[in-house]
Amino acid sequence: MRRRRIREVEESAATDESDTAEAGGIVTDPKRRAKSRNLKPLKRLLPYLMRHRGHVAMALVALIAAALATLAVPLAVRRVIDHGFSAENVQFVNQYFAMMLVVAGILAAASAARYYYVTWLGEKVVADLRTDVFAHLLKLSPAFYEKTHTGEVLSRLTADTTQIKSAFGTTASQALRNLLLLVGSVVMMVVTSPKLSGLTLLAIPLIILPLVIYGRKVRSLSRQAQDTLAQTASLAQEALPAVAVVQAYRQEDRLIRRFAEATRIAFRAAVQRTRARAFLTAAIIFIAFGAIVAVLWLGAQDVLAGRLTGGELGQFVLYAAFAAGSLGSLSEVWGEVQLTAGAAERLAEILDTKPQITAPARPEPLPEPPRGEVRFDNVTFTYPTRPDHKALDGVSLSVKPGERVAIVGPSGAGKSTIFSLLLRFYDPDSGAVMIDGVDIRKADPKQVRARTALVPQETVIFTGTILENIRFGNPEASDEEVLAAARAARVDEFAEKLPDGLNTMLGERGVNLSGGQRQRIAIARAILANAPILLLDEATSALDAESEQHVQAALETLMEGRTTLAIAHRLATVREADRIIVMDNGRIVDEGTHEELVAKGGLYARLARLQFDMAANGEADLVQGEQG
Repeated sequence: MRRRRIREVEESAATDESDTAEAGGIVTDPKRRAKSRNLKPLKRLLPYLMRHRGHVAMALVALIAAALATLAVPLAVRRVIDHGFSAENVQFVNQYFAMMLVVAGILAAASAARYYYVTWLGEKVVADLRTDVFAHLLKLSPAFYEKTHTGEVLSRLTADTTQIKSAFGTTASQALRNLLLLVGSVVMMVVTSPKLSGLTLLAIPLIILPLVIYGRKVRSLSRQAQDTLAQTASLAQEALPAVAVVQAYRQEDRLIRRFAEATRIAFRAAVQRTRARAFLTAAIIFIAFGAIVAVLWLGAQDVLAGRLTGGELGQFVLYAAFAAGSLGSLSEVWGEVQLTAGAAERLAEILDTKPQITAPARPEPLPEPPRGEVRFDNVTFTYPTRPDHKALDGVSLSVKPGERVAIVGPSGAGKSTIFSLLLRFYDPDSGAVMIDGVDIRKADPKQVRARTALVPQETVIFTGTILENIRFGNPEASDEEVLAAARAARVDEFAEKLPDGLNTMLGERGVNLSGGQRQRIAIARAILANAPILLLDEATSALDAESEQHVQAALETLMEGRTTLAIAHRLATVREADRIIVMDNGRIVDEGTHEELVAKGGLYARLARLQFDMAANGEADLVQGEQG
């Protein structure tokens, strides 16, 4: 496993990413992704927004109130200018400035309400979206993660959702505010002076055209920047968990150079995106304000000719400034919208990925009480990532309730595939896998997995206490049941030496535990699950001789009355099995008891002879060393 992980770290990120497309994973190569020239991905966010219609309504009310308050200011300015500042108009001027103060209060209150409701919506939408994406990721079969880098997925779950939160919390608010100001300002410009407004509106196509055309390039560059950033995260995600292997093979400098190169590419993409957005903003602001200056010059001529009052021109100027400022802000916001559309598209790719393993519309229930009968009927299976190699080729196997069956054979023989199909991580290409007489493809996968308890070869430890990790086998178990499982798996023997005993917090992936200690926690989980079918994948492989004795005793108690399938490379651990299945190249080549298989002189006998001879030689060397 570690060799595969470090090999993946050293391979080209671009090659790995592009390969996922054919394999059925999410598309991560920007050159191979279908180009999107619209904002359709943003529609996927509307259901999340509509869940909170009350807050949306309050945010819109606040936005409209703030826009109206802002649009009222030029009206007051016009009246003050037209009536002048003479002594006889003091009362009038005071009243208008008092009204402007009231308008300022309304604007402040509406802006505060807008900020609160829009920010609340942004946080809530992203929280719901992250939950849904994470829930969907947990439903995807292991085949998905064979084709897609975990770092890429995490980048989408974190960085892309953060971008969407920024859009909902800030960009959307600014966009709606500026849109309302733009529409309101244009309407009031027409009311103030239709002639000047017509000339001003002629300049709008000059502003909209680069916004639409050049905005597409901004979006493309934004998506490219997000993809390259995800590749750096993917590289780090691969390298950091394998840091011991990296250091052991002195690959730090090489991986640092690879990460620096990936970061440089991400930086270059971000700079290109920023340059494009800066150019777009500058062009629109210049065109907008240039057009306004030209129109105002014409307005000044009308004032001089008596066709327009000074107050009306001042009012028009303010509305024109509002409109121009709104357009300039919208050009900046447009870049953020394009970036958000790219993030939404990347998340939509995950949500649109269909789980390969799903429950049928009407699942067939497994019989109660469970018997623990297992049967493989002429099963053939090929992994999606290795289409030219049959992992299982016509395998037929029947295990009676309570029977203990060991599965042995060389690496790659198909032993672990038996477990993967039984847990319904995959479905067979042909044939059927049955539990208690029911084809598991017709049953609910959760019900199927509730009938099994797995002790994997590589134990996964989650961040939390030892007791919490054991409880993973059955979250509904009582504290007494968890403690009993810990004692049965001999977890308490090493836990009592830790500072907080069974309540000791474990580090990430359980790095502060030995392999044998992690294995005992996995066995405790299986004990707590109390399932009728036990799947032991080298369950004692990481234990020393003394620990193995204790755990084997616990397993003997656990296996009583339960169907047990055990994968083992160390044949000494399977000698007491009721039956031993020998596999090679995806086929069952022999079966029988230890004595029967040794007597036949086939593959099992050859493996047994090699292992037991090596063990005997090792013991002889040890005795000779002690005597010396």
